[in-house]
Amino acid sequence: MSNDLTSILYLTSGILFVLAIRSLSSPETARVGNYLGMFGMFLAFLVTIVNLDNHHLINWILIVSGITIGATIGGILSKKVAMTDMPQMVAALNSMGGLSAVCVAWAAFLSPESFGLIYEDQIKVSSLIEMLLGILIGSITFSGSVIAFLKLQGTMTGAPVILPFRHLLNILLFCIFLIGAFSMFFEIQFNHTILFLIITILALSLGLLLIIPIGGADMPVVISMLNSYSGFAAAIIGFTLGNLALVITGALVGSSGAILSYIMCKAMNRSFIAVIMGGFGEESIGISSNENKPVKIGSADDASFILKNASSIIIVPGYGMAVARAQNALKEMTDKLKKMGIKVSFAIHPVAGRMPGHMNVLLAEADVSYDEIFELNEINSDFSQTDVAFVLGANDVTNPAAKNDPQSPIYGMPILEVENAKTVLFVKRSLGIGYAGIDNDLFYQENTMMLLSDAKKMTEEISSNL
Repeated sequence: MSNDLTSILYLTSGILFVLAIRSLSSPETARVGNYLGMFGMFLAFLVTIVNLDNHHLINWILIVSGITIGATIGGILSKKVAMTDMPQMVAALNSMGGLSAVCVAWAAFLSPESFGLIYEDQIKVSSLIEMLLGILIGSITFSGSVIAFLKLQGTMTGAPVILPFRHLLNILLFCIFLIGAFSMFFEIQFNHTILFLIITILALSLGLLLIIPIGGADMPVVISMLNSYSGFAAAIIGFTLGNLALVITGALVGSSGAILSYIMCKAMNRSFIAVIMGGFGEESIGISSNENKPVKIGSADDASFILKNASSIIIVPGYGMAVARAQNALKEMTDKLKKMGIKVSFAIHPVAGRMPGHMNVLLAEADVSYDEIFELNEINSDFSQTDVAFVLGANDVTNPAAKNDPQSPIYGMPILEVENAKTVLFVKRSLGIGYAGIDNDLFYQENTMMLLSDAKKMTEEISSNL
């Protein structure tokens, strides 16, 4: 295949990726966006296969084996992984993207002649810079995503793990990395392969130390940020391989992930620099106690009576709904309420759940109309005119401490102001703290009734009573 035709087809795949991202911005066109992205990737892959210079049988065996193994694992995971575990899945996939960049960088370093990276019996300076950047970003993505996965899975505590002098340690590791990287450009007696290995270990350690101090409240931003890192790592390796499609794809993923991370930081009143530096400045964590505080606890009968006597209801889904898989039961309940002539709306916080758009996907799965779903800035002013705010496990994103307590780790984060509704029905398994590790004062307000139960079970009971 000629170089011109190859470039045109790679550019076509890039255009398809852009259209895919644009389509994914709306639930109504998201399915089309998925198909466009899939076709763009298939086209890029097909062009790459056709342009392979070496057609030895062993290469084709490796290619077919890799595709078969990867497709099999992906197919199984797509069927097995529940929507509640999708954030962990995204973190795991991000780690694979980072690891791929590291592996390609090592392959190019150990066999530069196979990649055409040799000039005057040495690796080209530009290629060596690309390898080092691929190692740095890829390693941080891999090890950081592993920590994010463990935190989301519950294997590791979701609370920030604050190490003493962590910022100084991060700076020291980065400086040592730079010294090692610069040493690669000079004729030194030290074995370059061992030096490259040390550099890789330093980058992996830096990824661990950057993500460990970040708490659960910031985890949606971390997922988006690591996704961005994996894209930039792919783009850098695309330069090393001389693959235009990989450069375009990586740049798109990296830039869109960075933009999304920035938007989410604004939504949480977090500093983007603070998050990417591993929670810089987030030293204090306030945990209040719920002991001896009066709390009103109700039943499904109480809730159904309040709901059917309301004229307007705003439902606030959170991770509690996701864990209980209560979205279909919730849809059934809202259908009954609407038949009674009650206005029902859904309020979505930008970081509800464990990843961007988590609640939107679950509600779409239950066929909730897009017209009934509103974002924080669109609906917050409506709570004061609403009879009932029905909250399903959306703990931290409804916590008044974000407005009232300067010592709170979520202080300044925009929240859904459900406390302004005439009545708040809060479905939660217990009065325990949220993912940010703090108590919610909303539980103890006079207009709040706690419904202590599994979200699906409680919603089904209320629906039955209706």
